[in-house]
Amino acid sequence: MRPLSFLSKLMLFAFVISTLPVLFIGSFSYLTSSNEIQKNVNKSKMELILQINSNVEHKLATVNQTLNQVVNSSVLKRALDNPLNESDFILYNDLRNEIRNMQSFDTKLQDVVLINQRKNWMIKNSGLYRLDQYKNYEQLANLINTSDNTSWVMTPSAWFFSEESLNVTNCDYNISLIKRLPTSKLHKYGLAMANIPACSLKDFINSEIQPFDSIMIVDEHNRILLHPDNSMIGKPVSESGFNEISTIADSPALSGQFKTLIDKKDYAVTYLKSQMNGWVYLSVTSIESMTKESGKIGTYTLYVCLFMLLLSISIAWLGSRRMYSPIERLLNQMGQRKSDIKSKHANEFQVIGEHVQHLFQSKSQLEKEVRQHIQQVRTFFLIKAFNGHLKKRELAEELEQFGYLAQVEAWKTMAVFTLSIDFCDDSAYEKQDLNLLLFAAHNMIEELVPSDQRLAPVMIDQTVVTLIGSTDPDEGSFHQTLYSLTEKLQQEINSYLKLQVSIGLSLPFHSVHKISTAYRESLEALKHRIKLGKGVIIQYENINSGKHYLNLNYPTHKENDLMDAIKLAEMDKAKELVRQLFKSIFTLELTPQEYQIPLTRLLNNLLIMMQESGISLNQIYHANGSLFEEMLELHTVAEIEDWFWSVVIHPMIKIFNSRQNAQYHNISEKIIDLVQHYYDTDLTLEECASRLHYNANYISSIFRKETQYNFSEYLTMYRFKMAKKWLEETDMPIKDIAAKLRYNNSQNFIRSFRKQEGMTPGQYRDGHAAAKKPNSGLDKPM
Repeated sequence: MRPLSFLSKLMLFAFVISTLPVLFIGSFSYLTSSNEIQKNVNKSKMELILQINSNVEHKLATVNQTLNQVVNSSVLKRALDNPLNESDFILYNDLRNEIRNMQSFDTKLQDVVLINQRKNWMIKNSGLYRLDQYKNYEQLANLINTSDNTSWVMTPSAWFFSEESLNVTNCDYNISLIKRLPTSKLHKYGLAMANIPACSLKDFINSEIQPFDSIMIVDEHNRILLHPDNSMIGKPVSESGFNEISTIADSPALSGQFKTLIDKKDYAVTYLKSQMNGWVYLSVTSIESMTKESGKIGTYTLYVCLFMLLLSISIAWLGSRRMYSPIERLLNQMGQRKSDIKSKHANEFQVIGEHVQHLFQSKSQLEKEVRQHIQQVRTFFLIKAFNGHLKKRELAEELEQFGYLAQVEAWKTMAVFTLSIDFCDDSAYEKQDLNLLLFAAHNMIEELVPSDQRLAPVMIDQTVVTLIGSTDPDEGSFHQTLYSLTEKLQQEINSYLKLQVSIGLSLPFHSVHKISTAYRESLEALKHRIKLGKGVIIQYENINSGKHYLNLNYPTHKENDLMDAIKLAEMDKAKELVRQLFKSIFTLELTPQEYQIPLTRLLNNLLIMMQESGISLNQIYHANGSLFEEMLELHTVAEIEDWFWSVVIHPMIKIFNSRQNAQYHNISEKIIDLVQHYYDTDLTLEECASRLHYNANYISSIFRKETQYNFSEYLTMYRFKMAKKWLEETDMPIKDIAAKLRYNNSQNFIRSFRKQEGMTPGQYRDGHAAAKKPNSGLDKPM
């Protein structure tokens, strides 16, 4: 079929007219969006500075953690009490190994320095020195007198380099982590320093994400730690031309952005103050460069929009001739032919409109069915709420989901009424009609009670139950309104259905969380029909002296959580759960005799769990009397809680804990034995788990808890231990050692060994052979 002339022209005209304003508005928006671009750039700068701050502080925290391991090691504690001379080679070598283990490529840690002023020695990468003979002795001694036990300071690189070690970093300053020693004593006479070249901070920045030429880091003394020009490191920040550091320091905000003049040019400054060490992270960007880029973008966008406009007109002109083909295919799919359309004196759009209208009718029918399902779900929720099967948090979430939360929160006074049908001998209905009659009463409640004064009524156990609420806080007024409402409802049902109904009313309450208690009160009120007869309205306050129904809800969930915590030997969690459990029990308004019921239940359940776990009573209780009698002699809440914890719960936790420790230690020893026997095979954690018949994740967590290492780390350490043993005691070729330790080639082994030991396997073998020679001494600096 050839395209209709009118349709083609209409489509072409509408397409071009709708395209023109959109394209021109888009061009104008882009040309005038420099401020938006600047805002987006500033936002991006802040995100990037946060990322840089996170990267840098992660590395610093790693260095701090590894240095803590050194200063708390037993090797360093022994060394602090030792003069370290030529006879202390083993202790010196162990200390060097501790230092060497700190250094890794990721942290850029260059040197670790240990100083003992009392024993007059200093150790660093180049060897062992006498402290008073070291060139920079006075400067290092001053660092020991700092007030803080741990601090980050900037130090000249020249303090730590001598003729044995060349400064390969070309960096004049270090960022040094200083820890005063000993850590456990008040008098400090030693120092541990971890030195990171200040120039290496730029390696922590992902240059693919953030251009380095706009980033500076300034320490708490306003000295430059990071700058695009390495020669500026260590100098006051004012020498870089930036004089607004005092503005940042005086600002209470930890981050922000502002504009300033640098060399008579406008710059946008984004800053972030570190809470870890007081450093300030700065990004200084020229506003001129940002606006210049936005101008280029605007011009480029204008050209693109013009091109798109011309292209759209061309496509619209050519495509309009084929616009009719989708309409034709659509009509064919709907089973409509051209001859049928003409016979109906209709056009294609009219036919499509009729079909769309039919679809909308189907959609309305589907929505009606969905609403019916929603009503069923809502009814199920209300039944659970009345029966007390929902926690407070769940009740609030469900009320909000069904649109009741705002209505209930506005109510100041609430009550539950329960309606029951009373059959008479002269009634026209039979018992099998009960469900139909309840449904009719349900509908009459919905019609007679305004929706803003009630929740949806539900049928529970041959009764109709609903919650009535009022914004009036006066209980007397609410009581009168509620009684009038139920009396009118009773009369209308009797008038239209010729039925007698009885209604039970709960006491007024003010929090929706008491809805289950109120429901029980209304049921309790209905039970008094046995005395009062049929067709009555019974108020719970007339049968219980105006007091609420006693809700003896035992905190079963908290008790279960406590049982789990005891079995897992989680002492702190168990202690908190005991406090919560007793708070829940003693919140109830009970008589002293009634409190004995939940307390006896708790003690009985604990003893049952103890017996099921194979723990005898003699293991926790050594007296001759009865636990129950001893508990009943206690008089205050604090005494009862302390008795349960100290006499029953805490001893059980210790038994479970000892069981776990024995099991964990046994599993760790078996894994270590497998490593020592099969280290020269392709041993994996999964293979160990299969041999020991445990889950791999489970034994992994146990092994790390017992040894402080994960499985792969321990396997690698043991393989390196065997490698060093073979290098020291045999002439085995290095390639054979690499093959026995399951390396693909000897080069991978050599790289790993150099990273671990700071030297190649050949250098290690030569060094050990030289150390065996008599009178070899220590390093030359000694």
